[in-house]
Amino acid sequence: MVDLLAVPKAVPEMRHTLRERCVGTDSPDLLLCVSELLTNVIVHLGEGTPVTLRISGTRTGRVRVELSDPEPCAWPTPRTAGPGDESGRGLSLVDALALRWGVDQGPYGKTVWCELR
Repeated sequence: MVDLLAVPKAVPEMRHTLRERCVGTDSPDLLLCVSELLTNVIVHLGEGTPVTLRISGTRTGRVRVELSDPEPCAWPTPRTAGPGDESGRGLSLVDALALRWGVDQGPYGKTVWCELR
């Protein structure tokens, strides 16, 4: 579990940290999903939003990524980005890479999660 502030420099720093912790493992899907979920918080909730990142294994051998933030009402929804759009593909990428993903709402925030092979 890692508590951090959602700021632009946190995205490459988190990728670097995950590469170090996953030595010998090729995990581009994990890195991309974490990057997209963290970027969504920065874009839609604002820089400096406190988040908690958890990565764990499941009983079925999957990797579960969870990113919690304090805003229960800002619900993430996939958008359809046009060919010339520079953004709007984050959740579509997560949806394409993950076996499943979703959002759990709590009384003081929400957790966006995905499960990978």
